[in-house]
Amino acid sequence: MSVLKIDNVVKRFQTKTAVDGVSLELEKGQIFGLLGPNGAGKTTLIRMITKIFNPDSGKITLSGDNEKELSTSMIGYMPEERGLYKKMKVGEQLMYLAQLKGLSANEAKDSLLYWLGRFEIKDWWNKKVDELSKGMQQKVQFVSTVSHNPQFLVFDEPFSGLDPVNSQMIKNEILNLKNSGVTIIFSTHRMEQVEEMCDDIALINQGKIILEGKVDEIKNKYREHKFILESNDKFDGEWNNEFSIIEKSDNKITVQLTENQTSRQLLKYIVDSGIDIKLFKESLPSLNDIFIKLVTEK
Repeated sequence: MSVLKIDNVVKRFQTKTAVDGVSLELEKGQIFGLLGPNGAGKTTLIRMITKIFNPDSGKITLSGDNEKELSTSMIGYMPEERGLYKKMKVGEQLMYLAQLKGLSANEAKDSLLYWLGRFEIKDWWNKKVDELSKGMQQKVQFVSTVSHNPQFLVFDEPFSGLDPVNSQMIKNEILNLKNSGVTIIFSTHRMEQVEEMCDDIALINQGKIILEGKVDEIKNKYREHKFILESNDKFDGEWNNEFSIIEKSDNKITVQLTENQTSRQLLKYIVDSGIDIKLFKESLPSLNDIFIKLVTEK
């Protein structure tokens, strides 16, 4: 079921077109990566999706269960620039924000104690926000984003300021939300996290989408026919007469195949040479490599 439909959306600010004819469609229970360099139009698009402001033209439809249009109370948005009130106590602030999303006081407290318990931070209830580290504030911000059980979530750099342990904790909760049927837009500059978590991505540059699709299909599309080989033996110089080696150490090489060479030929050569191979795999480009290549070309 489609949860989000964006149809030829345009947004201008004076003489600058921030979003220029963008169209996207997201399914229920999907993590969608929205990528792009600084100033590409990601934040403007997110603010239109979350109904902070309206597009100049085009249409955005955000539907929940039974294809009814989602109200803002069913959307959770965690912006890159945090919005916590520094002098308020954590519990007081979370209660206020949860009730703004339509929860009663009792519902808000029950939900907040559940989420604070999951992050083992119930004892922060009476701490002021400015007493917390950046990473601790990030966890509080996450709780404020999900406490009203939204059907649609937007996370903009959700791991900023977190150590590896807390990053993994947040990551696990995002994946749990996805598995429960929540649709998620995930925006970050950390491409390794996109590869781990996202089903589909869109790369936006200068207000336009220049790449869209499933992560695995995109990586296959931009494959460069490079293969990594590791051995218990040393690779000798005779390899240069058969295949192009672009990286080499004593026991590891990366081979670049030509248009006329196949991986089967490479594998046959290895078997025939009697080399003891412990690893043979294709080296697909990372999303980071593809991102840099496409943005640089544009």
